[in-house]
Amino acid sequence: MKSTIITSIIAAICFTSCKTDSSNKSFEKLEKMSWLVGEWENKMPEGNLTETWIKANDSTFTGKTLFIKDKDTLHSEEIVLTQKGETLLYIPTVKGQNDNKPVEFKMTESKTENEFAFENPAHDYPQKIVYKKVSDTNLVATISGKQQGKQSSESYPMSKK
Repeated sequence: MKSTIITSIIAAICFTSCKTDSSNKSFEKLEKMSWLVGEWENKMPEGNLTETWIKANDSTFTGKTLFIKDKDTLHSEEIVLTQKGETLLYIPTVKGQNDNKPVEFKMTESKTENEFAFENPAHDYPQKIVYKKVSDTNLVATISGKQQGKQSSESYPMSKK
């Protein structure tokens, strides 16, 4: 009787630890971008760009980007960065664009744990969004693609607050 109880306890412990282990691994791609969590900014003569990221849960980070000049908000977007299965998705919703509906960009490359590219070739502009960690306190976000028939690219360096 005692050996049955002990065997049941050991089996339960193994099952629980295996279950926890596999759930941690299931969002491995998203976890590689955990360096993004925090507040980032770029103060420019044209205005202040801020991007704030939080970890919503194991599978999702949420972000908010604001570009403010004086007291006017010139650009505002909400972003969801989520892992569904093996796919990492970057989903921005930009006020005043795309009927205020979200647009999905799929991760297409991850050259290192410090650089991630997301693409949506069907989107008008941008078609590609790249986040690159330069250091623990600096990153560069780059948007690129064809705009009015010409290749275009804009980079936004930011520092951690």
